[in-house]
Amino acid sequence: MAAPPTIPRPRKDDLGARVRVGSGATTRRVLVGAVLLVTALILVAPLAAIFAEALKHGWAAYARSFAAPDTQYAILLTLITALVVVPVNVGFGIAAAWCIAKFSFPGRNLLVALVELPFSISPIIAGVAYLFVYGAQGLLGPFLEAHDIKIMFAVPGIMLASLFVTAPFVARELIPLMIAQGSEEEEAAVTLGAGGWRILRLVTLPNVRFALLYGAALCNARVMGEFGAVSIVSGNIRGQTNTLPLQIELLYQDNNAVAAFAVATLLTAVALATLVAKAIIERLDRARERAH
Repeated sequence: MAAPPTIPRPRKDDLGARVRVGSGATTRRVLVGAVLLVTALILVAPLAAIFAEALKHGWAAYARSFAAPDTQYAILLTLITALVVVPVNVGFGIAAAWCIAKFSFPGRNLLVALVELPFSISPIIAGVAYLFVYGAQGLLGPFLEAHDIKIMFAVPGIMLASLFVTAPFVARELIPLMIAQGSEEEEAAVTLGAGGWRILRLVTLPNVRFALLYGAALCNARVMGEFGAVSIVSGNIRGQTNTLPLQIELLYQDNNAVAAFAVATLLTAVALATLVAKAIIERLDRARERAH
């Protein structure tokens, strides 16, 4: 009768600790060095190049890059779009997360899939889809034209496309957290006579406020940096429908590289501010968990 196969035991070091893959000093140095090298080449170098090119001719030339009327209008339009889109998507994210996390109903999984749909669709395809619906030759085009309502190649189209591509950000941050927290506190509030709005305002939102802030920060950064869908629905009309990403492209095509990189530093600053906000929110969230 053959002896049963022996199961190899985990290796241990001289102190009795289990030896793990990659725990050797040489392996750690190689892995850390490789990660730092890739990070430097893919992330740090492009960011450094943006600021270096923007400031290549000095601060005066950098400041003059923002004096052009078209650039100033692009900045204003981008801010207005963010001021409209972010609050709408915050409200949508709260409502979607509340429904998905707190209730069981037929079609719940379908709603989750619909919320995440913009993540799986190219923004350019989303822009083309809006053209097929609201464009002059689209499904609602004749009706809109008859009533002198202009959506495509105008500011409303930019906002619609931005709403679509940023719709999941707040909901995706809130849904897992709300599911993990359960519904016990809301059910207790109901037994005490609290209404739906009061429960949402005093019970649910305080428990998810950090995830809500992080989702809003991500949504804002994506709105201000969106290019694909906006480029389709805006028409790239100078001084009328150009947001910051589109203006950067036009400046670069006009061989005005300094101005293009200068304007790009604004979007880079937004991205970096989002990372800082993420770090602060995570630290506050950990502090709250330790306090409880």
